[in-house]
Amino acid sequence: MIDWLKRSHLEPEIELNEVMVPIILKRHRTAKRLTLRLAPDGSEIRITLPQWARSTEAVAFANSRQEWLAQQHAKVPRKIEVGDGATIQFRGSQLRIDWNEAHARKPALCANTIAVGGPKPGLEGRIKRWLEKEALALFERDVAHYTKVAELDLVPVGLSRAQKRWGSCSDGGASGSKRIRLNWRLVQAPDCVRQSVAAHEVAHLVHFDHSPAFHALLGSIYEGDIKEADRWLKTNGRGLYSSFG
Repeated sequence: MIDWLKRSHLEPEIELNEVMVPIILKRHRTAKRLTLRLAPDGSEIRITLPQWARSTEAVAFANSRQEWLAQQHAKVPRKIEVGDGATIQFRGSQLRIDWNEAHARKPALCANTIAVGGPKPGLEGRIKRWLEKEALALFERDVAHYTKVAELDLVPVGLSRAQKRWGSCSDGGASGSKRIRLNWRLVQAPDCVRQSVAAHEVAHLVHFDHSPAFHALLGSIYEGDIKEADRWLKTNGRGLYSSFG
């Protein structure tokens, strides 16, 4: 895994849609060429360099792709402020935040509204923690279902806060203790999309690749249209990052 360097005032920048976006450089010993991508939230441009590459070459590379980067930057959903009256996504639907000091601090789901009290400072954090708790409960249920269908042993499930990956499956290394981690932001997506990712990772418990055998197993345990779920994530996945830092 690559750990991106913290920002500093010395970092190069590039203008995208009238916004100055920092360019973050990271050398990686296995890299064979320059690779460039925009952070999911549009906050920075990330370039991975081979050990032999020069920083000036990487910055020039980013500038040569300015038009493409600007197009990608324009697609990034703008940050939604989480506060009273705002709406958040939950299981494919919109929930309106009803904040009132008289409400309990712990968020409570009431039809299409989430009622929450306590001081306004920290409101976003309380709602995020509620969403993560709901996400974990749903993920555990999903994984239990698909491991049962696949006739596999149940494995521990954890939350991921990854910026790009929706799920991961660990073989446990020498201990052999397998584990599935799913991105908590999937709780915002429709149930069928979240479940498709859970089924995908369960299939990886057997096949740690994307071979025909893997896809055959996934198709046999997932009851929905996997291509449709993949299309939803490709089209709407970035939007799941528009709320909560």
